[in-house]
Amino acid sequence: MSVQPDEVLLGFTRALRSAGVRVTHDRAAAFLEATALLDAAQPRAVYVAGRATLCSSPDDRERFDQVFEAWFAAFEGLPREVPRQAGTSTRNPLPLDDRESAGTADGGDRIEAVASQVEVLRHRDVASLTPREKALLDALLGALRPRHPRRRAPRRTPHRRGDVDLQRTLRASLRNMGEPGRISYRHRGTQPRSLVVLIDVSASMRPYIDSVLRLVHRYAGAHTEIFTLGTRLTQITGPMRTSDVERAMVRAGDEVADWAGGTRLGETLRAFNDRWGARGVARGAVVVVISDGWEQGDAIELGEQVARLHRLAHRLVWVNPHRGKEGYQPLQQGIKAVLPHVDDFVAGHSLRAFEELVEVIAHA
Repeated sequence: MSVQPDEVLLGFTRALRSAGVRVTHDRAAAFLEATALLDAAQPRAVYVAGRATLCSSPDDRERFDQVFEAWFAAFEGLPREVPRQAGTSTRNPLPLDDRESAGTADGGDRIEAVASQVEVLRHRDVASLTPREKALLDALLGALRPRHPRRRAPRRTPHRRGDVDLQRTLRASLRNMGEPGRISYRHRGTQPRSLVVLIDVSASMRPYIDSVLRLVHRYAGAHTEIFTLGTRLTQITGPMRTSDVERAMVRAGDEVADWAGGTRLGETLRAFNDRWGARGVARGAVVVVISDGWEQGDAIELGEQVARLHRLAHRLVWVNPHRGKEGYQPLQQGIKAVLPHVDDFVAGHSLRAFEELVEVIAHA
């Protein structure tokens, strides 16, 4: 009796789950879609699609290789072994279509093709990407090196130039029995400014949440607090500080109970202001709100809470995924209510927009 390829592929995802790999329904669906796009009859295509969509950590990749060999060995006409190209490593396979690159003998041409694909991808809307393109976007987001905003330090410290430090200079002179000595200097340097990120996780933001979280993960660490907004306020600072981005995403998902639900931005921002903002988290911080502004509650209250947040923060940045799209007009009541109280209103729909956001935060 013949076995359908989709049955074999779904069985493979169940085998991975039994081996300890956290394969969710969404990951399994993305795997099937990716293999359909790349050609499920090609071993390399199935392998690359599986590594890009089903693995979430280095440990998962090792288990993936073992299960891949064991599972497909029993089926004719489907991959039987882990495909490896001579002289290359499969630890982080590049999510490109191997049917295009296999016939390219010149490495320079392949590099040029990859560079061209990346340049096109930088301007694509995240919501329109295929699983293969999304895997490449995730890799590019992981390569970003965002810089924390800075502020002037409250104290002057010893330095090789700056203002004359009279006390240190006089003490050094006294140690030398009053003889003139080397002049000491001091200056006021900089230190990281607090960063607060508030992410809308309502249904209208669903196509962008994964990429947004991957970007915000680059900032996770000291001096950063991260919250989600939906029908409730949830702090995910701890989960997002997990070093591995895939594990961080899973842990954050376990904390947030209102994924892809409704939107009560005014209420959740009021909860943030009352519990966190007024108590110091937002005071003097750069606050970044990532939301499309679709408010199901009272738009007037939303405007009042954003104004209150603006008074607490050093700078308030509002990121709207629709901001950079052609023909966009801020007509929603929620956006119209918050615009008078934000310092920067920026796009958040593509890799290029994320790169610009990184610069806005760095110079805030």
